[in-house]
Amino acid sequence: MTPNNDAITARKPRIPRAIWALGFVSLLMDVSSELIHSLLPVFMFTALGISALTIGLIEGAAEATALIVKVFSGALSDWWGRRKPLALLGYGLGAASKPLFAIAGGAGLVVAARLIDRVGKGIRGAPRDALVADIAPAEIRGAAFGLRQSLDTVGAFLGPLLAMGLMLLWADDFRAVFWVAAIPGLLAVALLFFGVQEPEGRLGGKRVNPIRREALRRLPREYWWVVTIGAMFTLARFSEAFLILRVQSGGLPLAFVPLVLIVMNVVYALAAYPFGKLADSMSHTTLLAWGLVILILADTALAWDGHWSVVWAGIVLWGLHLAMTQGLLAAMIADTAPADLRGTAYGFFNLASGVAMLIASALAGMLWDGWGAPSTFMAGAAFSTLALLAVALRSAWRQRP
Repeated sequence: MTPNNDAITARKPRIPRAIWALGFVSLLMDVSSELIHSLLPVFMFTALGISALTIGLIEGAAEATALIVKVFSGALSDWWGRRKPLALLGYGLGAASKPLFAIAGGAGLVVAARLIDRVGKGIRGAPRDALVADIAPAEIRGAAFGLRQSLDTVGAFLGPLLAMGLMLLWADDFRAVFWVAAIPGLLAVALLFFGVQEPEGRLGGKRVNPIRREALRRLPREYWWVVTIGAMFTLARFSEAFLILRVQSGGLPLAFVPLVLIVMNVVYALAAYPFGKLADSMSHTTLLAWGLVILILADTALAWDGHWSVVWAGIVLWGLHLAMTQGLLAAMIADTAPADLRGTAYGFFNLASGVAMLIASALAGMLWDGWGAPSTFMAGAAFSTLALLAVALRSAWRQRP
């Protein structure tokens, strides 16, 4: 008997259009952000004379700010029952910060612009991830997060690619490139406003504070394990500014520095969706473990004081481990948290990761200034090994009779 094609299609839901729209919003904002971020570490290091330790502290503080703000934006989205307005505010702040980089005359305004940009990221991050979880059918949630992450990462390599072309065209004029970054940021805000409709009546009922002790007790042990392992991942993976500095210290011309993020994010973009689909059909713990193995290999290659090809292999492996783990961790949060607490759940996940990011980036800068680039990446490999051991022990404990 010939199977009914309609029935087969019904068993395999398609990714909703709103997920695609959110992916392209992320793509445009990443083009905007990476136009600047792919050049900013070198701009601070060479033009402003800022040390590697200070760059590490600035980057760590900026990323930690974004991750910590997600606690409050996620909880607010749960209390309010609305995700999109907060996402719009966050993307709007990100777009508004871009001209500040172009007009900055010193380190102070650069730091202020970086923090404003990251506050915007923090405001939008948890509500956007919760919105993806609200919209996507549970059976394709991994694929939905993988798709959004993949499109986000396409922007993350298009931005540095455009930055490299403009630096060559405009004779290393950092500020002119920074002005261009405002355009895709504004387009991202417009697409979110007109292209994404939030589900109605999703979180009905009485409004309560989602950070109350009674509410937090509803977050299960499995959720807190994901939070812990996510923080360990972040501790092992410090700011990507150090990838840029690693290659630039080897003599790469300024105009070609964005190649670091281009290579890393091409790998990330190509692999994120396939690994997201894979996460829907295999053990999450196993995939996490393999991601950590790849990160250990990446750090080892980046620490290797040898041929440039080994360093670039490390950058490729870094992008691969991100593709294997970042969408997976987001899907695991959605799977382990109650629907009405998803924003709060993403917020606390990112709070833990934010603290870890600050510690990791400060430590990376300290090691770099004191003992050189290899020591920074060997420390990353050591933390990755500890995280892998934690995942293996957790898996063994769950398999006990």
